Amino acid sequence: MEDNTVITRVGEDEAWQLFARNTLGHLGFIVNDAPEVLPVNYAVRDRSILLRTAPGTKLFGVTANPKVAFQTEQYTETGGWSVVAKGTAEVLTSESALEAAEQAGLRPWVPTVKENVVRIVVSEITGRRFVFGPEPEAEPEGAA
Repeated sequence: MEDNTVITRVGEDEAWQLFARNTLGHLGFIVNDAPEVLPVNYAVRDRSILLRTAPGTKLFGVTANPKVAFQTEQYTETGGWSVVAKGTAEVLTSESALEAAEQAGLRPWVPTVKENVVRIVVSEITGRRFVFGPEPEAEPEGAA
C-alpha cells in the first residue's frame, strides 16, 4: 500500500511562493535537437521568471526554441520540495527590461557581463513536497 502523505502536491499559489524563495534553478531547453539543463540564478516578478545571460548556449537555445522548463528545489535531512514551471522564453533587451531585472534583485553571480534579460512567461507550474525516510518493505506479489 502506498503512503500518500510522503509526496503531496502543492497548489499554484504555494508553488509560486516556493519559487520566489530560491534564487538558483535549472533551465531546461532544446538546442541543436538535444536537451540541455543548465543552472542559473533567477528572480520572480509578476508570476514570470527572469534570468540574465550572455551570448552563448542559453541565449541561442531559448531564441531558437523558446519552449522551456524551469525547476528549483530545496531540501533538508527530513524532506524537501520541488517546483517545475513550463512556458515560453522571450529575450528582453530594452533598458527598461534591464532596469526591471535590477529592481527584482537579478544580478549576475559570476563576474561576467550579462546584458540579456530572459523572461519566462509561465503557462504551467506544478510543485510537490516530499518527506524523506527509509524505503518501506515491498508487499508480496498478489497481496492486496
